[in-house]
Amino acid sequence: MNKKSFTLLEYRAIYIDESLKEPHRDKNGNLAVPATIFDAIERFYYANNESQSYFVPARKYGKKALVAQNYVGVIQVKDGTTIEILPKITSIDEHASKQLLLKMLKTLKESPFKNFNMAHLKSEKMPLFEIFITMFLDELETLIQRGLKSDYIAKEENLTFLKGKLKMKEQIVRNYIHKERFFVAYDEYMSDRVENRLIKTALRFLYGKSISNWNKKRIREYLFVFDEIGISHNVRLDLSRVKLGRQMKDYELVLQWVRTFLLDHSYSPHRGNDLAFALLFDMNLLFESYVGSYLKKKKMNVRLQDHQHFLAYRHDKGRFKLKPDIVINEGKTIADTKWKILSENKAHQGVSQADMYQLYAYGTKYENCKNLFLIYPKDKFLKGSRYNFFKKDQNDSLKLHIVFFDLQNNTFTR
Repeated sequence: MNKKSFTLLEYRAIYIDESLKEPHRDKNGNLAVPATIFDAIERFYYANNESQSYFVPARKYGKKALVAQNYVGVIQVKDGTTIEILPKITSIDEHASKQLLLKMLKTLKESPFKNFNMAHLKSEKMPLFEIFITMFLDELETLIQRGLKSDYIAKEENLTFLKGKLKMKEQIVRNYIHKERFFVAYDEYMSDRVENRLIKTALRFLYGKSISNWNKKRIREYLFVFDEIGISHNVRLDLSRVKLGRQMKDYELVLQWVRTFLLDHSYSPHRGNDLAFALLFDMNLLFESYVGSYLKKKKMNVRLQDHQHFLAYRHDKGRFKLKPDIVINEGKTIADTKWKILSENKAHQGVSQADMYQLYAYGTKYENCKNLFLIYPKDKFLKGSRYNFFKKDQNDSLKLHIVFFDLQNNTFTR
């Protein structure tokens, strides 16, 4: 692993050690970092803790610490040090955890991850961020081979020859003395269009962030292809101008990557500029997406994030929209996924009262519902449970099942 890239599993801590010049991972898998790095991450935490719980403040070995919890991905501080946070899954190592994370990312809707092929990536050696960059460059290589799109670009210039349409007002103002010049407006067919400018901007951005010599070499080669194309000076505005019609279909995945890198808050919104880069994913959403994708592959009638019911109504308008994670067979079965490790040492094994109330609402509003499921990641130490949840009427009982999903083998266990 590159000395500037470090791996941290969920529920492990980043803690401050003023005596260090470089980060160091201890024997327990926690990451000790110099004060400058910790301060940047801590400021990032405080800038976002009201909206997103990226870390949990704690003490480790008597020192200030931030524990990674529920969010995985990549953060990079301004000196180039990159920390990849991987999901903590029982009985698998970091390499397997990284592979599993990439598989889970493939199930996200409207993301660039769904089509990537990991077969040729040495992912056990590559930092997660470099894998993302490699995926983007692979998609871009395919686009370049097919050919960059050009378009008619409106231009205005003061030329020594007449071309296009003479603009009389500007001609009088600018060329009153220089009669040999013509101020004209014309359309030129060229590749300097908004989509290509965004791609070039992403390439230049990633060249400054990558720590892989191979990725940097590829970026230099592709920047040569984009040599005559400008850059974007307002990424958000330019992205809003992109029009992906049938003729621009080849650009779709590449521009999804551009959005991911240049608007790095697109998956988990965050604030602040203390970090050079942050791309973080909510494991609750990833787990839901992965389990839902698995059920769809089993040819089940599945709807994800269904939103046809409300908890209450006022003046015949729904209030407090209900959005169960997974609805199966038109509401006969409803499931909610929870990225949480249960424990026999906790009350009700750690199943929260709020989750139970939420399922109660789902089961009563979906009139055909017979079974409710709470789905947790598999833990080898626990067994599932089944409850007679409540009586819908005298002859009908709604049952709650607590089950576990084995992410390695794609199977449910009780």
